[in-house]
Amino acid sequence: MSGEQSDLRQASGRVKWFDPTKGFGFILDDEGGPDILLHANVLRNFGQGSIADNALIDVVIQSTPRGAQAVEVLTITPPEGEEGAPIEDLSEADMAEINALPLEPSRVKWFDKAKGFGFANVFGRPEDVFIHIEVLRRSGFADLGPGEAICLRIIEGKRGRMAAQVLSWEAALRSGR
Repeated sequence: MSGEQSDLRQASGRVKWFDPTKGFGFILDDEGGPDILLHANVLRNFGQGSIADNALIDVVIQSTPRGAQAVEVLTITPPEGEEGAPIEDLSEADMAEINALPLEPSRVKWFDKAKGFGFANVFGRPEDVFIHIEVLRRSGFADLGPGEAICLRIIEGKRGRMAAQVLSWEAALRSGR
């Protein structure tokens, strides 16, 4: 095993903050110690362009002269207990019902974080799917970029189809769904 590989270890923590514009953020290590740098490229290799603050994350880290740095994301779990504004169309759905919905491969049309919503297109279907920012946060994302490949669990809302859950394309493929 080379010297570079021998200083790799697995760490778990909570996302302190992540700024996709700056291209990095930090993880608070569950074992204490200094923050762990999370670079946008490492997150993109996992299949996400952003991550919600306070999301739980398991990573492989490497010690560098500048401190601990994530080199691979293993898992991301959306933040718990951060209930945002209730979404009327989802108020009666529980997670078991949402998880039973099929995953539909989609591509982000646009998403505006300031407005709090955006739209995606499901492959092979003409209509847009509404994505609310609270659904995005509950799914572990902070933002979406145009053209980003994702998988959606979709419900029929009062004004049309809307996302009930968002997964990265790669995460959906890894889970075999």
